[in-house]
Amino acid sequence: MKKTLLSLAIASLAAGQSVCAAVEKVYNEPDSVYIFSYAHPEDEGRSGLKFAWSPDGDKWLSVSDGFAYLKCDFGRWGAEKRMIKPLLEKAEDGRWYCRWQLTPSGKVWGTSHSSDLLKWAPQQYVNAEKPAVPRLVTARQIVLDKDTLNGYMQKVPYADIEQLIRFAEHKKFRDIQNNERTEQDAVRFAGLKPVAATIRVDTGRVKPISEHLIGIFFEDINYGADGGLYAELVQNRDFEYSAKDGARDKNWNSTYAWSIQGTDAELSVSEDSPIHANNAHYAVLEVHRPGAALVNNGFDGIAVKKGEKYDFSVFSKVLDDTKGGKVLVRLTTKDGKEIAQAAIRVSSTEWKKQKAVLTATADAADAVLSVCPQMAGKYALDMVSLFPQNTFKGRKNGLRADLAQTLADLHPRFVRFPGGCVAHGDGVDNIYDWKGSIGALEERKPLRNLWGYHQTRGLGYHEYFLFCEDMGAEPVPVVAAGVPCQNSGTCSHHSVGELGCGGQQGGIPMEEMPQYVQDVLDLIEYANGDAKKTVWGKKRAQAGHPKPFNLKYIGIGNEDLITDIFEERFTMIFNAVKEKYPEVTVIGTVGPFYEGSDYEEGWKFATKMGIPMVDEHYYNTPGWFINNQDFYDRYDRNKAKVYLGEYAAHLPGRPNNIETALAEALYLTSVERNADVVTMTSYAPLLAKEGHTQWNPDLIYFNNTEVKPTVGYYAQQMYGQNAGSEYIASSVTLDNAQDAVKKRIGVSVVRDGKTGDMIVKLVNLLPVAVNAQVELPSLEGMNTTAVKTVLAGKPTDQQVRPVSGTMEVSEKFGYELPAYSFTVIRINKNEK
Repeated sequence: MKKTLLSLAIASLAAGQSVCAAVEKVYNEPDSVYIFSYAHPEDEGRSGLKFAWSPDGDKWLSVSDGFAYLKCDFGRWGAEKRMIKPLLEKAEDGRWYCRWQLTPSGKVWGTSHSSDLLKWAPQQYVNAEKPAVPRLVTARQIVLDKDTLNGYMQKVPYADIEQLIRFAEHKKFRDIQNNERTEQDAVRFAGLKPVAATIRVDTGRVKPISEHLIGIFFEDINYGADGGLYAELVQNRDFEYSAKDGARDKNWNSTYAWSIQGTDAELSVSEDSPIHANNAHYAVLEVHRPGAALVNNGFDGIAVKKGEKYDFSVFSKVLDDTKGGKVLVRLTTKDGKEIAQAAIRVSSTEWKKQKAVLTATADAADAVLSVCPQMAGKYALDMVSLFPQNTFKGRKNGLRADLAQTLADLHPRFVRFPGGCVAHGDGVDNIYDWKGSIGALEERKPLRNLWGYHQTRGLGYHEYFLFCEDMGAEPVPVVAAGVPCQNSGTCSHHSVGELGCGGQQGGIPMEEMPQYVQDVLDLIEYANGDAKKTVWGKKRAQAGHPKPFNLKYIGIGNEDLITDIFEERFTMIFNAVKEKYPEVTVIGTVGPFYEGSDYEEGWKFATKMGIPMVDEHYYNTPGWFINNQDFYDRYDRNKAKVYLGEYAAHLPGRPNNIETALAEALYLTSVERNADVVTMTSYAPLLAKEGHTQWNPDLIYFNNTEVKPTVGYYAQQMYGQNAGSEYIASSVTLDNAQDAVKKRIGVSVVRDGKTGDMIVKLVNLLPVAVNAQVELPSLEGMNTTAVKTVLAGKPTDQQVRPVSGTMEVSEKFGYELPAYSFTVIRINKNEK
């Protein structure tokens, strides 16, 4: 026994127990017991590996009420991640090995190993037959809490059971702690009076921090691109929508969003002699008698503004001896009122691009576009486009002006693109091919969006680089690390059997990796290459931008499982980039969570490879952000820098409100404190079109006529517009010593190196005010009239906005932090 009589007796006396009782407990504690491993049949093991234990193999007790010690990560999100009939054994090397069926067929298996049943190695997936039951393991059926369960039994030291229970109880404690919410504040802070705080700023303790701390991550999720940031008003302009896109709408096909208005006309789709192989489908409109029209409904209608101009274009030709002639192009309101008209002529037997300009005579939120031939015949139409001339910065094929400006108002220092999951796709064949996103629009290769719709990729890599340039933000493109999304469930060109259609699918075949590596190098050349001396630099110049985009960063991978498959392919890409472009900083990945096997193995791999920066992701409760403000205090300053690429505070129902925004703002005070390690952060997701969301919460919601920034957006904006290049140490002394109170107050002081301004950020997530006395060593050369911006409200408020004004400051000044508030005080340097 590990516990001695003496130690237990002493512990018992301290607890008020008798020595006899302690001794009796020791002698009643077994040396070894039976452990039973199983997965619950009701959910086919989706809830993971569980344990029960018994002193005699007859009467069974649950280990920590069915706590899951290992879950399968193979297959699509949710229902497909099954752990069927897990078989557990302890091998001669002292490790525990768990093997389980991935699918009901029993032909594909998952495996992982652990030294203690608590921390498990990254999972591996193989084609295999059912493994033999080890000699010391017995297949059993037991009854546990009235459930009849099938699994495997073996003997273990009782200490193993104790360790499992302690581990689960610690996890449960952390869950309780991290589920701290403001709705409990009336009880948690009952009787709490306003708190007095002294904040001392020490300008003698200054360290440089990242100037790129606040950025944005743009992924085409929630109709963020087509129908959103990309200003195209025609939906399915290329007639390339397909049932393979994965949309839930049963009408999702090549004619989606299109219809015939009137009679004596027919619409079909053809693939004969298309404009380009990448754009294989086009519409055939056969008009038997003039008057009918081909109509597009846009994305929930087409929004236009009175007096504004819209560029119409179409590729067209006539078929089957049709003479062709005049074609009217109209915008009409929902009730049929015409608000714009133009005419083009279609008579060529070869594909020809036709253009016209429509000027709206009235506002409309849900207009439709109609194309109406004035002569009978058969017309081929493709790439039917309607684009506002008023785009962000006036760019052709540009971005929706109000939505792009809302992003620019965040003052982002960088933009991550195109994903996220979109970057590495649902299966190898769905990996985002950057070369298919540049060049002439009619030659671009559309993609199935794994979020369940279609990507025209009109907003491709070139438009992305231009957007970064227009905002003064660094581009941070992300390419797949040779493997698709770990949640993939779609067969690819090399897929064989069930294993080849799920998870990482074996990655890009090794014989294809040299070309993929070259594609990554070509992307950097497209961004930075000489316009006259390099192939891809010339292509950039041909697209209208001879000057390099000055790419400094590239991400390789996104939330990947850290497996041998991943490491082999990542290494190829990393070494090639490092050799040819040593000036470009590579950002690696350490999995989808802030803990667990992929996080730990990802960091080990990054350290071994000397990866300069890694991308961390976590979506957590407000309580997690409150209770983990020391998360980066412990990081090794000699290892990789951190890009916190995706994060957000999540509450039940997924609102974006004062509680979530302040939890994020509070956490960011600790991130600024550690911005010598954390060099970049970006909230996720960024955009969501109302009625088309796959994920909540998001930073900005919108429809065709409105942009609706959330409370969280304004918290991000207050950081983005008040970033610093130096962190100035400060101390906070409270008149209340409760740890729960201290954790709810955040302070960060930075200096903007360009302006010399001092910026004080104060977060109060308490239900009472904090009366702060701020002490500054000196205000010499500073303006004593500071700009104050306050975001405050009730925790559930979703509509509050920051309020700005001025306040007088001195070397010692008082300020009351309102309950549930975030304040930024900007002390400007006097102009010479």
